Amino acid sequence: MKKVGLVMRKIQFAEAQGPRVFAERLRNIALELGVDIVFISPERHVSNHDWVPGYEHEKGDLVNYDIVLDQIYSQGIEHVIYTVSGFTFLKMFIEKCVLFPHSFPDPALTGYEMMKPFYGIVDKAIVQTAFLQRQLNEVFGVTDVDVIPIGFNETLARKYFDPGRIVDRRVLWIGRDEENRRPDLVLEYARQNPDKDVVMVFGGERYRESMKKYDIPLNVDLRFKLTQDEIFELMNSAKVYWSCSKFDTFAMPLTEALAMGKIVVKPEHPCYNHISSRHAFSGNEKNWFELVNMAAASPLKYSADNRDYAFEKFSETVMKQGYRDFFDGWLK
Repeated sequence: MKKVGLVMRKIQFAEAQGPRVFAERLRNIALELGVDIVFISPERHVSNHDWVPGYEHEKGDLVNYDIVLDQIYSQGIEHVIYTVSGFTFLKMFIEKCVLFPHSFPDPALTGYEMMKPFYGIVDKAIVQTAFLQRQLNEVFGVTDVDVIPIGFNETLARKYFDPGRIVDRRVLWIGRDEENRRPDLVLEYARQNPDKDVVMVFGGERYRESMKKYDIPLNVDLRFKLTQDEIFELMNSAKVYWSCSKFDTFAMPLTEALAMGKIVVKPEHPCYNHISSRHAFSGNEKNWFELVNMAAASPLKYSADNRDYAFEKFSETVMKQGYRDFFDGWLK
């Protein structure tokens, strides 16, 4: 069986968020395609938080190259997928390297300036959306780019779909306690709309501590580090899914929300253009609260159109076909 190294930061493997979900899903799909995905991450100069002083983000990746290379060489790996730009220099040591970014040098994101130089030497990438494919081409001149979505778990989307268990006036938000994700907006919405049942989900236990700095309204329910089963069961119970982030490379929870038939409220930034079904409404800070309220008041309990759209565009079946085509060419 052909081995492919998947290089991610320690924290990405540690938390119940997009990168870890992607890693597990890719490993399972690859096994069906006869490919062994080997998880690789540095242990030195990293912590269970975003960084330790002096080794922030891409700087921390640079000082861990020897550890990562040792793991790659010891496994006899000749093909590598890396998810953060700080490991772009792997292409100096491993001929077959491809970037699958979970972050992107957009001015809205933390570490934007630090990421840019690394993107200047990317020559091959897999991205989740056509928007990112265009950005890589137009901003960084990268032309060898495949588009493969992170497919949602179809089994769970069918298992937990039950319109009878939807809670009226429940608004769901999934994210991190980071300025880019705007948890402060969600808390203010809840404060102004005490009749709404607002649920906020965070991917790591560390956010249980960081959220203590906020005054949490009584109608807000905070959840931390849920399993995929718990996410889909909770997603089913909400009427509205709201994302208010400044930028996303894919926004996996949005595709899961579509798959569960949620009425979706999202940012109007073009990075969310792939979330474009009938009951997915774009807005901004000026009108989000009104949009969320209108969605919550809709006579529609769920959106069959959103669900059909998600299964057509973002299912695990679509992801599997994408990697089948990609591996057929790349692993030769």
